Amino acid sequence: MPKKKPFSAGRVPLILFLCQIVSALDVPLDPKLLDDLVQPPTITQQSPKDYIIDPRENIVIQCEAKGKPPPSFSWTRNGTHFDIDKDPLVTMKPGSGTLVINIMSDGKAETYEGIYQCTARNERGAAISNNIVVRPSRSPLWTKERLEPITLRNGQSLVLPCRPPVGLPPAIIFWMDNSFQRLPQSERVSQGLNGDLYFSNVLPEDTREDYICYARFNHTQTIQQKQPISLKVISVDELNDTIAANLSDTEFYGAKPSKERPPTFLTPEGNESLKEELRGNVLSLECIAEGLPTPIIYWIKEDGTLPVNRTFYRNFKKTLQITQVSEADSGNYQCIAKNTLGAVHHTISVTVKAAPYWIVAPQNLVLSPGENGTLICRANGNPKPRIGWLTNGVPIEIAPDDPSRKIDGDTIIFSNVQERSSAVYQCNASNEYGYLLANAFVNVLAEPPRILTSANTLYQVIANRPALLDCAFFGSPRPTIEWFKGTRGSALHEDIYVLHDNGTLEIPVAQKDSTGTYTCVARNKLGMAKNEVHLEIKDPTRIIKQPEYAVVQRGSKVSFECKVKHDHTLIPTIMWLKDNGELPNDERFSIDKDHLVVTDVSDDDGGTYTCAANTTLDRVSASAVLRVVAPPPTPAPIYDVPNPPFDLELTNQLDKSVQLTWTPGDDNNSPITKFIIEYEDAMREAGIWHHQAEVSGTQTTAQLKLSPYVNYSFRVMAENSIGRSVPSEASEQYLTKAAEPDQNPTAVEGLGTEPDNLVITWKPLNGFESNGPGLQYKVSWRQKDGDDEWTSVVVANVSKYIVSGTPTFVPYLIKVQSLNDVGFAPEPAAVMGHSGEDLPMVAPGNVRVNVVNSTLAEVHWDPVPLKSVRGHLQGYRIYYWKAQGSSKRNRRHIEKKILTFQGSKTHGMLPGLQPYSHYTLNVRVVNGKGEGPASTDRGFHTPEGVPSAPSSLKIVNPTLDSLTLEWDPPSHPNGILTEYTLKYQPINSTHELGPLVDLKIPANKTRWTLKNLNFSTRYKFYFYAQTSVGSGSQITEEAITTVDEAMASRQVDIATQGWFIGLMCAVALLILILLIVCFIRRNKGGKYPVKEKEDAHADPEIQPMKEDDGTFGEYSDAEDHKPLKKGSRTPSDRTVKKEDSDGSLADYGEGVNGQFNEDGSFIGQYSGRREKEQAEGNESSEAPSPVNAMNSFV
Repeated sequence: MPKKKPFSAGRVPLILFLCQIVSALDVPLDPKLLDDLVQPPTITQQSPKDYIIDPRENIVIQCEAKGKPPPSFSWTRNGTHFDIDKDPLVTMKPGSGTLVINIMSDGKAETYEGIYQCTARNERGAAISNNIVVRPSRSPLWTKERLEPITLRNGQSLVLPCRPPVGLPPAIIFWMDNSFQRLPQSERVSQGLNGDLYFSNVLPEDTREDYICYARFNHTQTIQQKQPISLKVISVDELNDTIAANLSDTEFYGAKPSKERPPTFLTPEGNESLKEELRGNVLSLECIAEGLPTPIIYWIKEDGTLPVNRTFYRNFKKTLQITQVSEADSGNYQCIAKNTLGAVHHTISVTVKAAPYWIVAPQNLVLSPGENGTLICRANGNPKPRIGWLTNGVPIEIAPDDPSRKIDGDTIIFSNVQERSSAVYQCNASNEYGYLLANAFVNVLAEPPRILTSANTLYQVIANRPALLDCAFFGSPRPTIEWFKGTRGSALHEDIYVLHDNGTLEIPVAQKDSTGTYTCVARNKLGMAKNEVHLEIKDPTRIIKQPEYAVVQRGSKVSFECKVKHDHTLIPTIMWLKDNGELPNDERFSIDKDHLVVTDVSDDDGGTYTCAANTTLDRVSASAVLRVVAPPPTPAPIYDVPNPPFDLELTNQLDKSVQLTWTPGDDNNSPITKFIIEYEDAMREAGIWHHQAEVSGTQTTAQLKLSPYVNYSFRVMAENSIGRSVPSEASEQYLTKAAEPDQNPTAVEGLGTEPDNLVITWKPLNGFESNGPGLQYKVSWRQKDGDDEWTSVVVANVSKYIVSGTPTFVPYLIKVQSLNDVGFAPEPAAVMGHSGEDLPMVAPGNVRVNVVNSTLAEVHWDPVPLKSVRGHLQGYRIYYWKAQGSSKRNRRHIEKKILTFQGSKTHGMLPGLQPYSHYTLNVRVVNGKGEGPASTDRGFHTPEGVPSAPSSLKIVNPTLDSLTLEWDPPSHPNGILTEYTLKYQPINSTHELGPLVDLKIPANKTRWTLKNLNFSTRYKFYFYAQTSVGSGSQITEEAITTVDEAMASRQVDIATQGWFIGLMCAVALLILILLIVCFIRRNKGGKYPVKEKEDAHADPEIQPMKEDDGTFGEYSDAEDHKPLKKGSRTPSDRTVKKEDSDGSLADYGEGVNGQFNEDGSFIGQYSGRREKEQAEGNESSEAPSPVNAMNSFV
C-alpha cells in the first residue's frame, strides 16, 4: 500500500481555507440596479496592442470603461504621464477615455509614435488597458537600380529577385506585366514566399521584357513597382546560328541542348533548415526545386502524419500550410523533389513556440463582508510565462498592504474581506513572445436579495412546449432561489422541473395542469425577496383541414380549404401565399372564411399555395400544389386507399382510459371497413408506434384503456378493400398518472456461480410496465429447509443481485417484487433456486468391467452419495485408455478417451475397443461445477479378433517362371498371427481369370518366392493374415513374369543378318517379276498356272488360324479393372515376348523348311499368315518387334 505524503505545515491552512471558498457573484447589467450599486471600473473597449495607423488620418486610440461611479481616465506614453492638456492637438472624448490626435490640421504621425496605456479609476479601484504600441504605416519606394537583360539557354533554371522595400505592415507581393495582367504560374514557374519568381527550367515562351514585381501596401492603399526585368530564352538552333555568325569555320564548335538533370533545390539551401512558428499561427513551409523535366514536390512528416483537417497545399504543392499550429506540430518535415532522373530531399526542423495564452483568466468577484474568495490567473506558453500581479495598476509588491489578501503564485486568496478590500487586480502573463493582461475586480458589497423580474408577469405557452419563467435576481451574499406553485405549494424539485443558475424555472413539457401562479423566493443572510409570475397553457393552433393537391383544367374554378383549430383565447390571423409570396392582385382570387377560391384558372396560376395561421404564440402552415392542364376526356372513377383521418381529439380523460374522436378522410370510392388506432409513448420510445385497438369503419370514437405513467399520443389509419391509408397526424399528448406496478419481474432464477454465493436474476420490467418513476426491485430470499426469516434488499432497476456467504448447494426460496415511487406490485410467488455448486468430493466405488467381445465392454459402478455431489448431478464420466508399448510411450502422450453417461446411470458400454489389447479406466462423477475425484484405475483385456490387412504387398525380382512377394505384417494384428494365406491366378490378354491356387505361408515370413510360373504371364494375387479367430482383410496385387530373352535375341540376330536381308530383297524382286508376267498373261487371255495350282491344292497351313480354344474363365473381378501397380507392369527393356513371336519370319521358315515352292505357293502362305497378324494385332498392346516391322515391309 503506497504511503501518504505528509502535508507541510505552511500549506495546511491554505487547503482548509480553499474548502471554505464560496462562488462569486455576477452583477446583472440592469440599469435600475446599477443606479444603486457601486462597482469598480472595467475596461470594455481598447485599441489593439499593435496599432498601425494611417498617417493621412487623425489618430484615434480607444479606451472605454464602465463603473459606478463613472470612472475618470488618464494616459501614460512610453511609461510616463501623458498630459493631454498641454498638447492642443490631443483631446479626450467626453465620458470616455478615447484619445483623438488631430494630425490632419497640423502635425505628423511620427511625432506620436510610442507606447500608450489607459487607466480608468473610481473610488473602488483602477483598471488599466494593454500597452498599445502606436506606429504609422509605411510604404517606401523601391530604390533605383539598373537591371541588365537576362539571356539563358532553353532548359536552364532561373530566379528573378523581387526584394521589396521594408514597409509597415509588410507588403503583399505579386508579378504582373506592363498591361497589369498577372503572369501565369505553374509547377514550372511560381512565386516564392519571399516574393521571388522561380523557374525550374526556362522555355522559349518565357521570353519577355516586362517581368515586373509589384508590392501592395494595404494600409495606405498604395502599390509600388520594381523596374521591369527582361528575359530572353535562346533555343539550341538560335544559339548555333549566333555562334556560326560570329566565329570562323575553324572556331565553330556548336552548342548542345541542355541535358536532362535530376532535381536540386533553389530554396531552401542545403539538406536541412530550421523553422520557428508561434502557436495559433499558420505554419508555412516552402520547397522550390529546379530540374529537367520539371520536378514534382511531395511532403511528409517524419515519425508522424500530417493533420487531416488543418493541412493545405499551396503554390502547386511547393508550399505546405498547417493552420492553428500547436506544440504537437513540432518535428521534422521532409519535402521531396522528384523527376524521372532522381529525387532530392530537404528536412525542415519545425519548433512551435507560444506566446502566453489563458488556461484560467481571472474573473470579477462580488463578495459580501466576511466572505472568502479567490482570483486565479493561469496561463501557458512556450517558454512558460511569468505571472505578475498588480493592484489598481501598481505592482502588488509595492501596493498598500491588505491583510485579507494572500498571494500564492498564480492565485490570490481573500479571507474575511471588508469593504476596504475592494480593488481592481491586474494579472500579467508574459514571455519573450508576448504578454496577456487581464483586469478583475473584487467588489465587497452587502446587499439583501433583489428580484429584478417584473412582478405578476404573465407567461403564455403552447401546450407540450417548454415554459421558461424568469427570476432575475441579485444579492450579496449570493441568494438561494426556490420556486413554489400556488399559495401553499411545496418547493419545486428537479425531478420534473429544471432550475437554472440564473433563477429561471424551466418546465420541459408544459401541460394544461401546469397553468397557475408561481412564486420565486430569493434568500440570503441579509433578507428575503419574492415575486409572483403567472403561467397560462394554450392549446396549439392546428390546421385540421389542409389544402389539397389539385389538378384543374384551364378556365375552370378551384377552391383550397384551410380549416384552423385554435385556443379560444387566441385569435389567429389567416394568410394565403402563392409560391411564398403575396397573392396576385387579381379579382379572380377571393378569400371566403376557410377557403381560397380562384376562378377562370390560367396557366400562370399554377404553383404552391400556402395557408399560414399565426397567433401571438405560434404559427402553423400547410401547402398544396395547383397544376393547370388542358381539359382531358372524362376519367373513370379512381379507386384508392382512404385518405387519413384528421381532427383527432381526446375527451373524458381519466387515469386509465380516454375517449378518442376523429373525422374520417375521403374513402376514394371504396367504403372504409375499419379504423386502426396506434399509440406512441413520447416519454420512453418517441417515434415508435404500437397497436392499440381496431374499430369498425362506421365508428368515429373509441374508448381506449391506458396504462399509468405513459405520455400517450394516438394516430388513426383507415382501411378499405384497396388497402390502408397513411397514418393521421398525431393527437395531442396525454400523460397518465403514475401508479404502483401491476406485475412483477418474470424468469426469476437463483443459481450460484461460486460455492459461497447465490446469483438471483430476473427479466426486468420495461419502461411501459413500470407504471411510474423510480422503478426498483425488492429481492427476498431464505433457505428452503430452514426456519430463517426472509432477508430482503431493495435494488435499482437492474436484473441481477448476488447474495454472498451462502453454504454450498443449498436450496433457497426466492422472490423478486417490483416497486416504484407510488408503491409495491402484488406479492410475488416464491421460486426455488440453489446456491453455488462445488466439485464433488467422492469417487464412484466398486467399478466392474464385463468384456462383451473384442471391441465392446460393459462397465458398472456404485453411485456416490447425493450429498457428496455438492451440486446438480449431471452424470458419470468414464476415462479409458489403451496401454502403449514402451517405444510408443516415449514418442507421445497416452491418448485418453472420454464417455459421459447422463443422469444417475450406474453402467455404460465402451464401444470401438481394440482387440487383443490391455485397457485401463476410471470413473468420475460430474456436476455443474466440474468433475469429482477419479475412482481407482481398473484394467481389463480384450480378446483376439481378426487382423487388419497386411500393411503392404510388393512383387520384386520377376523372372521367366518365378515372382517374389514381400509384405509387411498387419498394422493391427488384433491377436497372435497363425499364418498367411496367398491365393493367385493367371489373367490372359482378354482379362479372363485362370484357375485359383491357394497357398498357406507361416506367420513368421515376410517374403515368399513362387516358382514354375508361365513366362510372360500376368498373375493376380490375394493375400491376407489369420489369427485363431479368423481371416482378416485381404490385399491384392498384380505382376507379370518376363519373356524368353534368348528367343527374342535370336529373332533380332536373324533380322540383322546380311543373308537374310539379301533373301528378302530377292523375294521382293521375284514377286515383282511374277506380277508383271501375270499382268501380261491376263491381258492375252491366258491362265496363270500358279493360281490354278493353288485352287487345286489348298494348303491348310495358309488358312487363317483359329483362336486358341483355351479353358480360361471370364476375368470379371470388379476390383481388378485398374492399371497395373508399380512392380507388376510389363518390363520395358524392349525384349520381345514369346507369345508375340508367332508371326516372325523364323516361324515361317520352320514351317516350309526355308524354301520356296516352284509354283509360287509361298505367296499364298505368307498372305495367310499376314491376315492372321492383322486379325490378332488388335489383341496385343505390346510394342512391335523389329521382326514384325520387316513383316509389314512385305
